[in-house]
Amino acid sequence: MTLTTEERRRQFETEALPHLDAVFRYAHALTGDAMRAEDLTQETMLKALRAWHQFERGSNARAWLLTILRNTFINEYRRQQHHGETVDLAAIEPYHVFEDVQDVDPEGRFFASIVDDEVLHAIRALPEEFRDVLLLSDVEGFPYADIAQMLDLPIGTVKSRLFRARHALQHTLYDYAVEMGYVKRRTS
Repeated sequence: MTLTTEERRRQFETEALPHLDAVFRYAHALTGDAMRAEDLTQETMLKALRAWHQFERGSNARAWLLTILRNTFINEYRRQQHHGETVDLAAIEPYHVFEDVQDVDPEGRFFASIVDDEVLHAIRALPEEFRDVLLLSDVEGFPYADIAQMLDLPIGTVKSRLFRARHALQHTLYDYAVEMGYVKRRTS
């Protein structure tokens, strides 16, 4: 069934526009700059409108939009994006620096409760493959299966990257978390 331009516009307004805040939030997390995030959001929504005939009604519009945003970011903004520090995972994996928080909720409660500029800076400094799964899981709240589909990865890879991203952040943000009173300094 071919839709008229007006029908397509109405569907887009109903199904896609309610996710505009999520698109901007993800764009801002990726770029680290509000103006670049606005440009990326605008470009994403324009691409989505142009490709609306490809959207499968009844599927997850937010996931579809964020996939478009991520692909646009990779294709057009990657050269401008600071890639951050390289993290030696072998050096940080033995540490469990937030034991108190891990006991309460190892699935992201800590990150949800303290996301501020310092945390966002640390997230942006993660290698891209870790940053993407962390943002989609802990910031946008997508389940593992959706993230795997969006990033075209096996679900085990999503879980592994998310685990490693969280450990890298724990290592990077330990002193900050102590200073802010989120955790107590380890004694040993």
